[in-house]
Amino acid sequence: MDRFFHISARGSTLGREIRGGFATFFTMAYILVLNPIILGGAQDINGNQLDFGQLVTATALVAAVMTILMGVTANLPLALAAGLGLNAMVAYGLAPLMTWPEAMGLVVLEGILICVLAATGLREAIMHAIPLPLKQAIGVGIGMFIAFIGLVNAGFVSPGDGTPVELGSGGSLSGWPVLVFCLGLLLTFVLLARGAKGAILISIVAMTVLALVIELAADGIEWGLTTPEVPESLVAAPDFGLVGAFSLFGAFGTVGLITVVLLVFTLFLTDFFDTMGTAVAVTSEAGLLDERGRVPRLGRLLFVDGVATVAGGAASVSSNTSYIESAAGVGEGARTGLANLVTGGLFALALFFAPLAAMVPSQAAAPALVAVGFLMMTQVGRIDWARYDIAIPAFVTIIVMPFTFSITNGLGAGFVTFVLLRAVSGRARSVHWLLWAVAAAFVVYFAIDPVEQLLGLR
Repeated sequence: MDRFFHISARGSTLGREIRGGFATFFTMAYILVLNPIILGGAQDINGNQLDFGQLVTATALVAAVMTILMGVTANLPLALAAGLGLNAMVAYGLAPLMTWPEAMGLVVLEGILICVLAATGLREAIMHAIPLPLKQAIGVGIGMFIAFIGLVNAGFVSPGDGTPVELGSGGSLSGWPVLVFCLGLLLTFVLLARGAKGAILISIVAMTVLALVIELAADGIEWGLTTPEVPESLVAAPDFGLVGAFSLFGAFGTVGLITVVLLVFTLFLTDFFDTMGTAVAVTSEAGLLDERGRVPRLGRLLFVDGVATVAGGAASVSSNTSYIESAAGVGEGARTGLANLVTGGLFALALFFAPLAAMVPSQAAAPALVAVGFLMMTQVGRIDWARYDIAIPAFVTIIVMPFTFSITNGLGAGFVTFVLLRAVSGRARSVHWLLWAVAAAFVVYFAIDPVEQLLGLR
C-alpha cells in the first residue's frame, strides 16, 4: 500500500490519510441533500420533476465511484461529486428548454468533449501555460470563496437590508445553530493552533453531537438543509431508477444545433476551469506542485474528471467534478489517493445510510470550510505584489471569486486581465498562445448575452 500510494514518500501516514478521507467526506456530505433539492425542485419543459430519493442514490453512487477512481489512477486526495453551480445551470438553464433526459444528454456530451481534450493533452497544456503566481492567486481566491461559503451556510452572514450581506440575520447573531458554528470555528482554530491531529474532524464530530443535544432539548429550531436528529431508521434501500435515463442527441431536435452548441460551451467552460482552479489549489495546499508549479499526474486527473462529467449526466445528477472541499482532507494531512478510498467508501455506504449522513448539520461542517480558507490564504505571501503585471491579475482573481460566488468568474477575470496587461506593456509575445485562446473564450463567456442576442437566440 505504501509503495502504490507513495504514502511515506509524500510525508504522510496511514492515520493521516484516513482522517483526511473522513474530513473530506463530512465537508462534502451536504451534496447528498443539496443536489437532490436543486435538481428535484426544478421542472423540465413538460413540467416533470426528478424523484428526490432516486437523486440521493445516484448522487452518492457517482461520487463514490469517481472519487475512488481518482484516488487509484491519479493518486491525489481530490474527491468528486455533483458540482454546485453546474447542477443549478442544468436545473434552471437547460431543463426549462427540454426534457430531463435531453438535458442530461448534453452533460454527457460535454463530458465526452472534456475527455477528448484531456486525452489529446490540450487541457493539460492550458494548465501548464498558466504562470505560477496566477496559480497561487487561484488558490487564495478559492480559499476566500470557500470560507465565504462556510459563513453563508452557517448563517453567520446573510443578505442584508440595504447592504449585500450583513452579520447574522438583521445585523446580529441569534439562534442555536449560529452558536454551534461559532463554537465549532473557535474549537477548530484552537486545535489548529495547538497542532492537534484531526483538528477539523474532531470539530465536526463534536459540533454534530452538540447539535443533536440542542435539537433534543429545544423545539422549533431552524437548522436549514439538514436537521441534526436521530433518524427512525439508519438504513434505506437505494433506488437506481435514474441511472441511464438520458438522451444523447435528443436536445438537437428540441432546441436546435446553435442553442445546443452554446449550452454545451457554457457548461464546458464552467466545468473546465472549476476543475483547473480546484486541482491547483488543493495540490498546492498539499505541497504536491513541482518546482514549476505543475500538478502531478495531471493528465490522469483531468481525464477522470471528464469521465465523472459523463457519469454524472448518465446518472441524471448533472456534471460531477473535483471538489474544493477536498482541501479539508488536506488540512488533516491527506497527501495521497488513499484518502479518496476512504471518502469514496463513505459515499458508497451513504447509498444505504443516507439518513445517517444527513445528521451532520451545515453549522457543524461549515467551520471546516472557514478553517481551510485560512490555510489556503497563506499562499498570498508567495505572490510578488511589487510586480503590477502579476499583482493586478492576482488581485482580480482573488476578489472576483468570492464576490461573484464563482470560481470560473474569478479565473476568467484573472486570465483576461493578465493577457491585457501583458499586451499593453509590450510583452504580448511572453504570453503563451493557449492563454490568448483561453482569454478570448472567456471574453465570449462573459459576453454570452449579447452574443446570443446577435445570433437571434434572445
